[in-house]
Amino acid sequence: MCRLFGLHAGTDVVTATFWLLDAPDSLAAQSRRNPDGTGIGVFDADAVPHLYKEPIAAWRDAAFSTEAHELTGTTFIAHVRYATTGELDVANTHPFLQDGRIFAHNGVLHGLETVEERLREIGTADLVAGQTDSERVFALITGYVRAHDGDIGAGLREAVGWLAANVPIYALNILLSTATQMWALRYPETHQLYLLDRRESAAPAELDLQTHRIRAHSEQLRGRPAVVFASEPMDADPRWRLIDSGELIHVDADLTITAELAFPDPPARQLRRKDLTVVAEEAQHPWKTGK
Repeated sequence: MCRLFGLHAGTDVVTATFWLLDAPDSLAAQSRRNPDGTGIGVFDADAVPHLYKEPIAAWRDAAFSTEAHELTGTTFIAHVRYATTGELDVANTHPFLQDGRIFAHNGVLHGLETVEERLREIGTADLVAGQTDSERVFALITGYVRAHDGDIGAGLREAVGWLAANVPIYALNILLSTATQMWALRYPETHQLYLLDRRESAAPAELDLQTHRIRAHSEQLRGRPAVVFASEPMDADPRWRLIDSGELIHVDADLTITAELAFPDPPARQLRRKDLTVVAEEAQHPWKTGK
């Protein structure tokens, strides 16, 4: 399944080096599918968003290829994609950018025709350039944020509430950021999403987090506060916390964390693994956590 990573350093501009790794789950498991796209989104020192994306195709024969970027900014979102809808091209590769906000998604939902009809009703269908469910979810959120006069939290809640009531959902894990704020949602309990609170001085070490898919390193975050989100714990730090199903996390410019159980009930039509297409079902294979 797709992997998410988010880093919020508050108003501090830091340099972080990212490696997005295109490899099987383990080098011995050569039969598993390779990722179908890698990307990083960052807001720089002037609060300008930048996306760095590459559609790494599943047919690549390399056992272990690496895409590295050294970037400077306040908030970062990285994503490794397993394609379940849409072609292998840049338009379908996360993260996405709309109205100056960066978005990445891990999950599957059906009923895209219903979503597209709603996008036409709220006037954001033109924001969709690719075929993914993820970009349509983002366009729906953008439409509701506009309807709430730029209130991102309110728009996100209404958009996800509409999806939960109107279309079949397997998983809807979300990272959404501006230059100074970040939101994270895990919904429902299907896929994991973790939070690492590095705001206290108890973490003097530099940032150095790694899984088989994503590595993030920053010497500048030694002893400095930061909040991290990831699809799995990326080191042995005991402060990694699994976000509850339906829990919406907001981190503001001062790195104040606000958590609310925004969606206590499961989707009206919750998909099970047996309801997915063969391609989507294969993309949900278990993940071996750790380095």
